[in-house]
Amino acid sequence: MNELALKYGCNPNQKPARVYAESGDLPFTVLNGKPGYINLLDALNSWQLVTELKEATGLPAAASFKHVSPAGAAVAVPLSPVLEKVYFVEGVELSPIAAAYIRARGADRMSSYGDFVALSDECDAQTASFLKREVSDGIIAPSYTDEALAILKEKRKGTYLVLQMNPAYRPAPIEKKQVFGVWFEQQRNDVKITADCLTDIPTKAKEISEDAKRDLLLALITLKYTQSNSVCYAKDGQAIGIGAGQQSRVHCTRLAGNKADNWFLRQCPSVLNLPFRDDVKRPDRDNAIDVYVTGEGVEELAKEWPRLFTSLPPLLGSEQKTAWLHKMKGVALASDAFFPFGDNIERAARSGVSYIAQSGGSIRDDNVIETCDKYGIAMAMTHIRLFHH
Repeated sequence: MNELALKYGCNPNQKPARVYAESGDLPFTVLNGKPGYINLLDALNSWQLVTELKEATGLPAAASFKHVSPAGAAVAVPLSPVLEKVYFVEGVELSPIAAAYIRARGADRMSSYGDFVALSDECDAQTASFLKREVSDGIIAPSYTDEALAILKEKRKGTYLVLQMNPAYRPAPIEKKQVFGVWFEQQRNDVKITADCLTDIPTKAKEISEDAKRDLLLALITLKYTQSNSVCYAKDGQAIGIGAGQQSRVHCTRLAGNKADNWFLRQCPSVLNLPFRDDVKRPDRDNAIDVYVTGEGVEELAKEWPRLFTSLPPLLGSEQKTAWLHKMKGVALASDAFFPFGDNIERAARSGVSYIAQSGGSIRDDNVIETCDKYGIAMAMTHIRLFHH
């Protein structure tokens, strides 16, 4: 099949809409549901992300996409007991691809609500079972076990979108798109992101651990498929904060840093021990936890406590937050282009960043390096810009 009609484009008034291959067949097969325009943008971008992560790390990879940017991305690293509780999988022995999915979905659960999922490896029944219980629009993977496909076909009253990607597909080297009747054409961004791009380290701190290299590569590849400007914090084989599409780079760093802080605050004992009622559904728990850790709307949350909690939990004070966040260390940070000023590094240091990868090339590189040295951060200049639009 080389053409597929769509219900509409980005918005309901944008009709007609279709996707098609200029030569040969489309590289994916629809196994269930009916794809939309944005679904397919998410699917094809996220597929590239997870396949490149798998190639770079050798580990199964997963991504959670929303509006053509990742909300989460991860590789198959075993979860700690604390993260098992944070991600609602306590005591479950996870398959590698399920571990990658749970990490990708768990990074920023608020942003992943209604996401599109990509898996680098075959979707197994365990991953499908976890996915079935989440609010999600669709999935793309190279294959599915019979049991996994049967589980997914039951989701959303049988309408859940399931795409099977042809892993052998390779697009043409030149890509093009049309904007306002004008054609744009460029070489595909096929740059390979490997550990070789982490060798130019101008900071006093030179050592980057193997785990940190993995996390920096993950962050860089995630940014390759994130709307620019963008910054990504990563730790333990997963993105923990992604700042996408901001006009100012320091705003990216702040946005992503706040998400990374919230990720770590969710592991605070006060949050882990919130006395939720057994009948409170997962999305309501996510919303309540977000309000609890950010403090935004906490007064309204207190009014709703009988519906959510068995008893009224104590507030998470600013001093308690600061003390807990001070324990966050060893975080990796990547940027899709150079940091123009040291203020980005100052903000990154507040979220436990110990390793940075950025392109370099700013007239203020000396200031950025000096600020890294102030905090003992090892920073690699990749000399690769990763803008994505």
